[in-house]
Amino acid sequence: MHVKPALGRGLGSLIPGVKSSYIERALPDIRQEVLQVEVAKIHPNPRQPRQRFSPGELEDLIASIKEHGILQPLIVTRDGEGYELVAGERRLRASRTLGLTHVPAIVREATEQQKLELALIENIQRQDLNAVEEAYAYKALIDEFQLTQEDVARRVGKNRSTVANILRLLDLPEEILQAVQEGRIMKSHARTLLAEEDPKKQDHLFRLMLSGHMTVREVEERTKPQGKGTPAKKVKDPNILAHEERLREILGTKVEIFEKRGHGKVSVHFYSREELFELLDKLSDL
Repeated sequence: MHVKPALGRGLGSLIPGVKSSYIERALPDIRQEVLQVEVAKIHPNPRQPRQRFSPGELEDLIASIKEHGILQPLIVTRDGEGYELVAGERRLRASRTLGLTHVPAIVREATEQQKLELALIENIQRQDLNAVEEAYAYKALIDEFQLTQEDVARRVGKNRSTVANILRLLDLPEEILQAVQEGRIMKSHARTLLAEEDPKKQDHLFRLMLSGHMTVREVEERTKPQGKGTPAKKVKDPNILAHEERLREILGTKVEIFEKRGHGKVSVHFYSREELFELLDKLSDL
């Protein structure tokens, strides 16, 4: 087995886009050797949060590995005569497709909680998980390891309000959750449907969304409490509505644009101080 030193680099440097402090919280010992591990001896991580893998993404990775090799080692733990994958599911799948016999890997000791945390962190920081997979992973940390929402948020580098909002999606019916997982509706659609408490009305709005006959904005209007004598609102310019929809997807919250004769304002909604600070961070990066 060929061994090469990792030169004392933190695991954060081995997984670009992941802050080292997040990784170190999950697996504190950051000095490890990179080994060449036999692909046939690696079996999947049963706690892998990500369940859906885009064929297009995998094809791009296969092409990259064919050209440059695997630049980022997988992370595995010993399991009897073989290894259990902790992080690097896509790299492993691509390697098998290419018929590689060995892959670079860091062999670690990790608890079940650490395995889930590290797999979750890697996927979240790369934005590989859909919202439902992310919610189920948070729920597993809370239910199985008795963590609070605050604990989970700290470990994955998120605000508590963000974790809470993602977890709320699990209150939706299974059919709607499946639609989010399959990309037929977006997270913003699902969050809007949460505002409708009547199951029959919620299902009706969901079907209209699937058919393309209702936007997030229109669902928000339908789910607002309507007082008696409320005057009908003026129909908004479809171009403005499209821009509102795009901003909702980017910022993950309700956005309204008010415009008249070339002047107006953009209203971005938040529901806690934590969400405000998170929005300010997002806006400063745009």
